[in-house]
Amino acid sequence: MNHLLKTSILGFALATTLLSTSVAAADATPIDAIKSPRAIDQESQESRDTWKNVQTQTITEGGVSYAYRELGKSNGGTPIVLLVHLAAVLDNWDPRIVDGLAAKHHVIAFDNRGIGASSGSPSNSIEQMADDATAFIKAMGLKQVDLLGFSMGGMIAQEIVLKEPQLVRKMILAGTGPAGGEGISSVAGVTFYDMFRGFFTGQDAKQFLFFTRTPGGIEAGKAFLERLKERSENRDKEISVSAFLAQLQALRTWGRKEPADLSVVKQPVLVVNGDADRMVPTPNTRDLARRLPNSTLIIYPDAGHGGIFQFHADFVPSALEFLAR
Repeated sequence: MNHLLKTSILGFALATTLLSTSVAAADATPIDAIKSPRAIDQESQESRDTWKNVQTQTITEGGVSYAYRELGKSNGGTPIVLLVHLAAVLDNWDPRIVDGLAAKHHVIAFDNRGIGASSGSPSNSIEQMADDATAFIKAMGLKQVDLLGFSMGGMIAQEIVLKEPQLVRKMILAGTGPAGGEGISSVAGVTFYDMFRGFFTGQDAKQFLFFTRTPGGIEAGKAFLERLKERSENRDKEISVSAFLAQLQALRTWGRKEPADLSVVKQPVLVVNGDADRMVPTPNTRDLARRLPNSTLIIYPDAGHGGIFQFHADFVPSALEFLAR
């Protein structure tokens, strides 16, 4: 077991730059360069903000300084809070999705406790991650939100809606599944395998983790990885090894958890995935949609875990239509 752990840590250390999209000319945002909300003239800046250049801000709650970015605040309405995937920080969100949603909605993305530029110790349970996300949402003064959770973020979203149903209006759950779902406790094995594949082939691991190995999937992966590099200045800090391992522990435990009673979730939910997800196998997505009484299901063809990134040109209008219902 100790040998396996050491091997896993070595694998992560070797492939960290593959998991978090690195840009040669980009420096991580130093904490003292992150501006507080009051330091920003939002009205004058908002008209020119995109995910490529929007300021990173901080807000403190419970002794934790949460780093976040927001767009489209002047659109009003119910804000969309984005919950990101394993090993991800702010810069792992696809700019086409964030900008597309922010064209019509107020969108907020944040680093959870101990992740990226946020302070504190990272959580090793999905339930605690949900509590931390809820603390952030309430610290922002938000009474009700829509949630977009991708992969691990979709699991966090499920815990939030079960614990605080009044806080959630609608949810979009992508590349995810229910607690105790097929293969979820094995995410670590798949992740390390593809990290090594990426390392030994000189490619970003997300090319293997998120996309199929068909010509269409390979090209979509390359395009996605290029989009992640568009923000070349004031980028987020990469995830630490300890935070990554804590997240893997959380996924393993949650994947072995007894399934929750999702029939109590009355909110409308859009459930999305590719038809060939290796990280959170696609049958979980179908199962999740069946368990949720007010769900709409989209499965993209020739697509893996990152189906919403590969099909962003379809996903964004579908998400906007769903949120507008």
